[in-house]
Amino acid sequence: MRWIAPLVFVAASFATAAYAAPLPFDPDEATRAWLATMGPEATERSNRYFEGGYWIGFANAGITIVLSMALMMLGWARGVRSWLEKTVKFYFLVVFGMAVFYTSVTSILSFPFTYYVGFMREHEFGLATQTFPEWFVEFMISFAINLVISAIFISVLYLVVRAAKRTWWIWGSMVTVAFIAALVALVPVYISPLFNTYTPMEQGELRDDILHMAQASGVPADNVYVFDVSRQSNRVTANVSGFLGTTRISLSDTLLDRASTDGVREVMGHEIGHYVLHHTNSLLVMLGLLITVVFALTPALFNWLAKGERWGVRDIADPAGMPLVFAVITLLFTVATPINNNIIRYHEHQADIFGLNASRAPDGFAETALLLSEYRKMEPSPLELWFFYDHPSGYQRIHMAMEWKAHEMAAGRYPMGPGGPPQGWRPDFVVVEDEAGAAPSAPATEPSPGGASD
Repeated sequence: MRWIAPLVFVAASFATAAYAAPLPFDPDEATRAWLATMGPEATERSNRYFEGGYWIGFANAGITIVLSMALMMLGWARGVRSWLEKTVKFYFLVVFGMAVFYTSVTSILSFPFTYYVGFMREHEFGLATQTFPEWFVEFMISFAINLVISAIFISVLYLVVRAAKRTWWIWGSMVTVAFIAALVALVPVYISPLFNTYTPMEQGELRDDILHMAQASGVPADNVYVFDVSRQSNRVTANVSGFLGTTRISLSDTLLDRASTDGVREVMGHEIGHYVLHHTNSLLVMLGLLITVVFALTPALFNWLAKGERWGVRDIADPAGMPLVFAVITLLFTVATPINNNIIRYHEHQADIFGLNASRAPDGFAETALLLSEYRKMEPSPLELWFFYDHPSGYQRIHMAMEWKAHEMAAGRYPMGPGGPPQGWRPDFVVVEDEAGAAPSAPATEPSPGGASD
């Protein structure tokens, strides 16, 4: 008779499902209605921009590998190493000088590619707002910061490689994770203000709402900052950044200008979720494990390529082999792209769920997902999603928001309303395009029929 209990449980489950309250609308149809607001032209351009990024990622890795191998084969790396050993003598300074040489040469030689990707292409798709002089000044600042930080990190890493020998990959991974943690803490305070101006958000209902949501979730913040992303781009963004006492809530001026109140609240709920769910810590652990695996595989491939002191490289601790080391690491991380992206996407999905529950703004979620569609493909294939996406797709995000909304309505915890967007609503970039083409267009109304404060 033991089999009777499982049957009773199954029967009860079906009975419960049969008597569950019906959903007030179909989440699938509502999702399709939101996606349809883009129109075919905006959808095609979004797909083209994002899919181009696939090839840009591979090209960037390929350029790094080709330039690194060229420095090895031409004997430049060995020559610079030998000159530094005669000039500065101390191992740390030899590595530091080699790191400066390697970073400078590869950055200069790859500048045409950087210029195309960072400036020309962004303007081609209407995403950038800077003139070339403005962009180039920021590029030079970024280059100088990267040069100093990279040289220090590489020098410390090589000290670990030299001291630990065969177990360097373990200790080197620990040093790398610690270095990343330090950057996470320091960047919001010391580096980000070099590129953008951060000012306290104006007093008002929205600011108070964000702070209440943050403090109710345990975020130790007593102010909200707005930074001027509009000087570089029209993209919307926000973050709860910092670590170990440097936490701050920041949102871009473009988010305030382009999104509804519900849209802003939902984005901030998402970012607060990253903090509350301790994603900085879990990402450091998970990505630290990936770094450890990459470092563990690096010596075997390096030794195979440099066997017999090819290119004058003595061993993996020899600074002359630095370009080869980073060519190998670049190759391994490229192969590990889907692992890296799936780790990040897992955390982003968690933050999405937290943001929905904290803000209770499903239409705001759908709205901001569509604003991001200006440069993110909304409906990727399963292979694209697995390999290239470090965030859930726009379709997944909108569908999740509509599922949440439908079930909360059915439970009586969310005001009844339409499942799709408000009548006539479209993303602002679609409205602007129509107006530029001299076509009449409906105003972009606030997508918040379920109780927005706008």
